[in-house]
Amino acid sequence: MNHPNIPKRNPHANIHSVDELRTMSQRVEVMIVDNNACNDKCFTALDLSSISNLKVFEVGDYSFAFVKEVKLMDLSKLERVVIGKNCFTKHRSNRPKCDPNRHFYLKNCERVRELKIGRYSFSDYSVCEIENVPSLEVIEMGELNEESYNFYYASLELKSDSERME
Repeated sequence: MNHPNIPKRNPHANIHSVDELRTMSQRVEVMIVDNNACNDKCFTALDLSSISNLKVFEVGDYSFAFVKEVKLMDLSKLERVVIGKNCFTKHRSNRPKCDPNRHFYLKNCERVRELKIGRYSFSDYSVCEIENVPSLEVIEMGELNEESYNFYYASLELKSDSERME
């Protein structure tokens, strides 16, 4: 598709389709998903918890439109998560519709330092849980001075163990 608002393919991406995602090695350390990728209607859940060596997860723009649940959990080596704009959302507009079945979880990832999410991504998600990420230094959602609608219908929950050992 050559729509002027959808960016061209990323030559550095190693995931261009759901099939490639499903056959990705469980030992991969850096996963880069192309622009406008993994938009299959039958692909509704993304659980990367079994990729134990994952350090970086990057997603281009306009990807994963039909994914209802994202789980980044128990990834002890994960350091960075970067999601482009208009990802993980079916309603790419400035008036998202709430879907109570769309959930995002970033949990038990002790090394993750950075979470960046582009504008309009996750706009129709009803849950955003970020829990037990003690190294998290940066959370960026959307763009300053611009409408973004990230997690428009969700309460942001940051949870940590306050009795954590030093």
